[in-house]
Amino acid sequence: MPPSLRQAIAKAVDDAFPSQIAFLERLCRFPSTRGKEQDVQRFLADELAARGYDVDLWEIREEELRDLPGFSPVVTPYSDAFNVVGTSRSRSPRGRSLTLNGHVDVVPTGPVEMWSSPPFEPRITDDWMYGRGAGDMKAGLSCNLFALDALKSLGYRPAAKCHIQFVIEEESTGNGALACLQRGYTADAALVPEPFDETLVMAQVGVLWLRVSLSGVPSHVAHASAGVNAIEAAIPLFAALRELEARWNAEARRPLEFAQVPHPLNLNIGRIEGGDWPSSVPAWATFELRMGIYPGDDIDKAEAELRACIEAAAMRSAYLKENPPIIVGHGFRAEGYSLARDKSENAADAIGVLEAAHTEISAEPLVRSAITATTDARFFGLYGGIPALVYGPKAERIHGYDERVFLPSVRRVTQSIALFVADWCGLEAYQ
Repeated sequence: MPPSLRQAIAKAVDDAFPSQIAFLERLCRFPSTRGKEQDVQRFLADELAARGYDVDLWEIREEELRDLPGFSPVVTPYSDAFNVVGTSRSRSPRGRSLTLNGHVDVVPTGPVEMWSSPPFEPRITDDWMYGRGAGDMKAGLSCNLFALDALKSLGYRPAAKCHIQFVIEEESTGNGALACLQRGYTADAALVPEPFDETLVMAQVGVLWLRVSLSGVPSHVAHASAGVNAIEAAIPLFAALRELEARWNAEARRPLEFAQVPHPLNLNIGRIEGGDWPSSVPAWATFELRMGIYPGDDIDKAEAELRACIEAAAMRSAYLKENPPIIVGHGFRAEGYSLARDKSENAADAIGVLEAAHTEISAEPLVRSAITATTDARFFGLYGGIPALVYGPKAERIHGYDERVFLPSVRRVTQSIALFVADWCGLEAYQ
């Protein structure tokens, strides 16, 4: 591309940025927690149709996915659960194809009173947009869409097939992205603008979720010694899991990508429920945990070791030895993914093209990172044979109170993606 066109692309993003901010505000007003994504998906399907994309909106079906590599046990049944994909098709393809992927689901807000303003009423203060999902990852969705809008405003579209995906359930299984692969959406590269501060994610952990149920013996609290407290019975299991977490984080176990990360694998006891009445010894308790694993770890062995840890701790309790906990996998059963291990020509080229675009826009080298979270990139990289680039704007407090995204970063990422699309796919006149 001539320098004048590259400058024009960056300027086109600038010119449309007020509209992009308004679009992001609209997205953030949808309370699209798991099971409530329908309205935002229909809105996005309409936006894609209005822009002239071939639109595919379909209902995800568990039975079509459960036998595929990468499938995770479903948490919330797939009733009225939709993916949306828009496709731009070249008249005479000559570039390389691309998938621009992002998820519409957001995590719960937690107690609303802990927010400084309502979580689904976005506000802007000092170049930051606040709101649940503003960072993770509705800003990224806007980057993908408005990068392509910028090209169209100049009379161009990608000179290769380009899919723009809006998927569900990234926050609990990733089965939305898996459904796109099952439906036949493939490309030469994928880009996922998750909010990791304009860095290129070279490695990410996998994630396992387990639900552990314990039974106790109920009694009136006046005769507590006659019962067994199921909630308190869980506490030694937590301690055993922390010991396992420490072993898994030992320096000798860390792969090269995580050598400089102090504590790559994080255990979280994320939910606990139990009991029925303050004056009754609780007869039941359930807790749910999340644990990270490294890229390349055998996920079956990792889950078996987690289960064995819980079972061994239970065996040290006289009661649980006779009444063992019930352990069920639900939600994430996600393998780790390392882009750094992809030695294909496509991966090297995609990284180089993105690096050049980022440097041109930011006037700074592209930093490469390893993250202690998972993203949908694993589906493309591990199961689709597609190098997956995770590169998105700066955001803070994701999954927490007062989540926010830095709007100047959103602008830069949109510009970088627009240049990346132009360089990777090539351009043809839009007619």
